[in-house]
Amino acid sequence: MTKSVLYTSSPLLASKTPVWRSKFIVGGLALGFAALAGRAAWVQVFGNDFFRKQGEVRFVRTLELPANRGRILDRNGLLLAASVPSPSIWAIPEDVERDKAKLTQLAKLLGMTYADLDKKLQDEDKTFVWLKRQVDEPVAKEVAALGIKGIYQRKEYKRQYPEGEAAAHVVGFTNVEDNGQEGIELAFNKDLAGRAGSRRVIKDRLGRIVEDVGEQVPPVEGRDLQLSIDSKIQFFAYQKLRDAVVANKAKAGSVVVLDAQSGEVLALANYPSYSPADRHNLTGAQLRNRALTDTFEPGSTMKPLVVSLALDKGIVTPETPIQTAPGRITISGSTVGDAHPQGLLTVSQVIQKSSNVGTVKIAMQLPAHDMWDIFSQVGLGQRPQVPFPGAVSGRLRPWKTWRPIEQATMAYGYGLSASLFQLAHAYTVFARDGELVPVTLLKTGGPVRGVRVIEAEHAQAVRQMLHMVVGPGGTAPKAQTMGYTVGGKTGTAHKQEGRGYAEKKYRGFFVGIAPIEQPRIVVAVMIDEPSAGKYFGGDVAAPVFSDTVSQTLRMLGVQPDVNVKPQVVVDAVEESF
Repeated sequence: MTKSVLYTSSPLLASKTPVWRSKFIVGGLALGFAALAGRAAWVQVFGNDFFRKQGEVRFVRTLELPANRGRILDRNGLLLAASVPSPSIWAIPEDVERDKAKLTQLAKLLGMTYADLDKKLQDEDKTFVWLKRQVDEPVAKEVAALGIKGIYQRKEYKRQYPEGEAAAHVVGFTNVEDNGQEGIELAFNKDLAGRAGSRRVIKDRLGRIVEDVGEQVPPVEGRDLQLSIDSKIQFFAYQKLRDAVVANKAKAGSVVVLDAQSGEVLALANYPSYSPADRHNLTGAQLRNRALTDTFEPGSTMKPLVVSLALDKGIVTPETPIQTAPGRITISGSTVGDAHPQGLLTVSQVIQKSSNVGTVKIAMQLPAHDMWDIFSQVGLGQRPQVPFPGAVSGRLRPWKTWRPIEQATMAYGYGLSASLFQLAHAYTVFARDGELVPVTLLKTGGPVRGVRVIEAEHAQAVRQMLHMVVGPGGTAPKAQTMGYTVGGKTGTAHKQEGRGYAEKKYRGFFVGIAPIEQPRIVVAVMIDEPSAGKYFGGDVAAPVFSDTVSQTLRMLGVQPDVNVKPQVVVDAVEESF
């Protein structure tokens, strides 16, 4: 048997331990606890900035609370653009549950193949990847129902455009980040966007929110914007323009409708166009807002301005005879001619027949700086005062550089350039008895004061000449409108190509006002490169003007001022270039 050991009688225990050693051990333990307490105080109280920052980096997140973008409305309160909830799907790849059946369903819901989804989860950042931005809410609900670990959703908004391609060039569109890229969406982006809010939260490693940290900053919603556009007039004008471009086998076309009393833009349309909600395979030709960005030589539409200036200067009266025979005139060795020689014409008939020779004879009696002044006063050579991206100024050279032949050609619209929008704006001087009214894309709701350019009685006299243009013997009988008196001026210009002019490429346009006695609207139409056999403005642009005027005045509640049907004269005079 093992012999029992008496520990109490062990010589080691029987030896006396020095007192200092016990005190040393106790003191060491106390010092260790004091160091731990000091370190804890440093980490948690005095020197905790570093550790707090590291904790925030790992667990605290600032979530953006998106603001709802403001709506764009037409003058009657109808929607042109609005935002709808559209969640975006994202993932933490390293946390995603690798269930092939569920991931296959997810890929199908997101409109991609399993291979594409797997590639996103494999190749991208391991902590965050977008799977699909802005999906429809029913899709988002189905994704959530799959319950796949590591798949999350973020609240976002997507823009919808009820008027589609008819109002595309006015409204524009936003990108996936909800920032304006074109049109009104871009021009008024700050007002529409509002200001995003924020929320600071603590998340665990699985991305779940544990608690809120600090105060939540609510988003400031975007401001609604009411335009001067009438969506019904816009849609009708676009339809008629599209039909004319197709029927004339033209390259493109534009139409502008202005309220002559308020300066409001009631319609602005271009064809070809695009759908703002579906911009796949979008081309530059579709995207370009031609009414504001394309300039061209305005041709015979300048003649009424020259005549109105001559009336103001007392050089001519509406009945002053002008000899246009033999249908051509030579200036500085260059010859200007009429398409059809007319002989002796009154000043009114010079506009009615669109005589180049008659206009040049009147213009050469005017100082060059006076012609430059009136062109400049109606807005030519200046960027239109509308907050629209891409609007151009056109070209109007200083009068001191004009040679005699250049002054002559500018009288009938060659040697300068303008956009269709500028032409429509310029013609408000005839609709407003000599005043140029400021134009706006926002609803104002009433008449505005204009700037006097020509005397009222002379503006009224030219308006009657414009009325003669659409009557028998004029260049645009097809502009006549059922129930309303109208007036306007045709224009046909060769397209510039290189340093010269293309022989068989034209732009045909018509700018007019209605009703003639108490004008309410100005309508300008341009058809680019018609190739179906007709190219004069009176043939390709005037019919669009007629249909647009008729519909617009009825929608505005303007009472008809004639009771008889307009009689279109078959042997209409072709306008001179």
